[in-house]
Amino acid sequence: MATAPQTPAVRARWARSPFYFNSASHLLRIGREKATCLQELLEAVRTCPDASIFQHTFQTLEEHHFIKEGFSNDFSHWAFASCNEVELAERLSAIDVREFISIPTLRERLVHLLETHLQKNPRAATRPAMEPFYLMAADLVVIPTPYLARNLEEFAEGLRKVSIHGIYYHFIDARLRLKLNTNDFSVWLEQELDMSQTGDRLNRIDIYTSTLEGVRRNILKVIEGEIGRA
Repeated sequence: MATAPQTPAVRARWARSPFYFNSASHLLRIGREKATCLQELLEAVRTCPDASIFQHTFQTLEEHHFIKEGFSNDFSHWAFASCNEVELAERLSAIDVREFISIPTLRERLVHLLETHLQKNPRAATRPAMEPFYLMAADLVVIPTPYLARNLEEFAEGLRKVSIHGIYYHFIDARLRLKLNTNDFSVWLEQELDMSQTGDRLNRIDIYTSTLEGVRRNILKVIEGEIGRA
């Protein structure tokens, strides 16, 4: 059964609880795992902390937010640039972090792709890479901002003012933190303003073909459209 369209009364109402915009900083640290060939990378991916998997997949989207094309995570970039394994790099790059709600599941996918490739290409397993891969992790420091939203107009204003680090924190990092295939913005719209359809539209925004500024613009386009219809 189709969901009833959102009424102007719903779109214009005040939220039950405000949305508090946060930003975040990441303190990067080098881990104990190091890979000088693909076999060592496979072992490192199997045993490294969850934070390292997160760093080289999710966090990459923030660090390279200005790049619209290329490899989507550090593993795929290293497979291409240092190991010259184009097929593996493409398979690793095809991983869409939006499909995962836990790091163990993402780790399993990485291990499977590496194992499959090395089974097909055993000589590639121990071929020395041009540069070693150092697995890293980051400690998250959440930074409050002065921006909060109690309705759609204030929400749009906060989206315009918060830094791209805030956009990343609420829209990408939240997917892991919430253990849901969603984000802070969509959750707030659904739970506080009864705007589940709008939340779904935000959740479908492509985080790979847009920069973080592009993601901000796409979010604002959806929210401003709702405001215009109110």
